[in-house]
Amino acid sequence: MDWNRDQIRQRLLVVCGGVAFYCLLQHLTLAFAVVGWLLGVLAPFLTGGAIAFILNVPMRAIEGLLRGGKNGKFSRPLALILTLAAVLGVLTLAVCVIGPGVGEALRSITSQIPAALRRLNQQLSELQALLPQLLNTGIDFDWTALTQKAMSLMQDWGSGLLSSGGGLVGGVISGVSTFVIGLIFSFYVLLQKEKLGRQGRQVLYALLPAAWADRALEVLSLAGRVFSSFLSGQCLEAVILGTLFVVAMTLLRMPYALLVGVLIALTALIPVVGAFIGCIAGALLIAVTNPWQAVGFVALFLVIQQIEGNLIYPHVVGSSVGLPSIWVLAAVTLGGKLMGIAGMLFFIPLCSVFYALFRGFVKMKLQEKNIPPEKWQGTV
Repeated sequence: MDWNRDQIRQRLLVVCGGVAFYCLLQHLTLAFAVVGWLLGVLAPFLTGGAIAFILNVPMRAIEGLLRGGKNGKFSRPLALILTLAAVLGVLTLAVCVIGPGVGEALRSITSQIPAALRRLNQQLSELQALLPQLLNTGIDFDWTALTQKAMSLMQDWGSGLLSSGGGLVGGVISGVSTFVIGLIFSFYVLLQKEKLGRQGRQVLYALLPAAWADRALEVLSLAGRVFSSFLSGQCLEAVILGTLFVVAMTLLRMPYALLVGVLIALTALIPVVGAFIGCIAGALLIAVTNPWQAVGFVALFLVIQQIEGNLIYPHVVGSSVGLPSIWVLAAVTLGGKLMGIAGMLFFIPLCSVFYALFRGFVKMKLQEKNIPPEKWQGTV
């Protein structure tokens, strides 16, 4: 059998790919180390890309309004400045609301410390009165060995704390520098996004067949629309949920209504489970003032959470990404298991993209096979 040049090249690619995959399986530890090193090197740029994508959602709307007002070439820098001002304004408002409430709770806890210390002192005195009875039971305690063991544990804990403290400081400095570099990089991306888009399309059409490049651009465009809709829907859902808590807690005369509402709105940006984090924080704050009201707040949370989980979230976020409610829950569960909180944020739009692509593929196959709708609709 005669093989032409294209067939030989395809078979060589298959053989080389098989050999590379076998070598990868034999050196998984090294492969993971290399991937981790690459992610560490690219972390500032990946962070900048994520920041640029998030900021582009409100910036695009603001820029559209400015261009409608004939602002010309200054519309993009002005839109970026207004977007940053809006984000900083929201963060400042959240800090101004959360800060005083947390300070008041800390002052309340501090005022209760003397009474707690008196109760502790009383319990220690009662324990000290029971010690002679314990010593007369015939049980022989080696108090010297116990003391030495306790001192050894304290020394090990102190040295571990010092070493971890140095690592923590280094991690904080590294994280801050990565964020700052990523933020600056995001500004360049946002100001030159059309130019970068043209360059990316040039690379795709230069390296891939035209049909593959067209398909890749379609998938990327779909992913961009889905992720943007998800961010908008998630923010809208967080605002609705926080407003519900503020109104309900105000009507029920619960303390820290505005503070707890803002906390729950911020934590609700984490899909599905984020509100539970806000519930724990809100219950602890209310328990400082009145433990019974904290129990009532938890009951209120369960009621609102049922409304939010069954009515608001699937319709606001699920409809915004075109993903049915059951698959929203599945995406959050899978993403949380694999990547934690970041996975919860990432997997809903990612699964929505896969869902849309697979749905289109299935419809295409049904049309190719001329399957009548009555069969797959179950009406026959």
